[in-house]
Amino acid sequence: MSGIPLPFVRTNQWMIVSTVLAALLFSQPWILVIPLLVGIISLSTGKNPAFWLARPFLSKPLSQYLAEDPDQQRFNQWISVICLAVSLIAFSLGWTTVGTVFAVMVALAAFIAILGFCIGCFIRYQFLQWKHRHQKR
Repeated sequence: MSGIPLPFVRTNQWMIVSTVLAALLFSQPWILVIPLLVGIISLSTGKNPAFWLARPFLSKPLSQYLAEDPDQQRFNQWISVICLAVSLIAFSLGWTTVGTVFAVMVALAAFIAILGFCIGCFIRYQFLQWKHRHQKR
């Protein structure tokens, strides 16, 4: 299989949404370390620990699920990791508003993706279009 099965992608998205909500609801920004570490591990090894959570619950072979583009998912993961890192740094500096804004952006992007619109995909598409237009010159 060349893509990432959709249930794996959804598990990662729900993990992001739930940990960010927990961090903000309980005023415990350290919880953001969880999705940040998952993202860093995923980007550095190509293996997402959140996928291990989903695998036992899948009833079909992985090839029978809709798949997401791995390059797009890596791009999205980079955005998430950067925003979560900025959020944690901001919280550690006492910049609660900045930390909250970056954490909420990540959670909202993940939740909107669950609902069917991928903000990261839109950003990447626009970037690739811009790059293509400027290479033609």
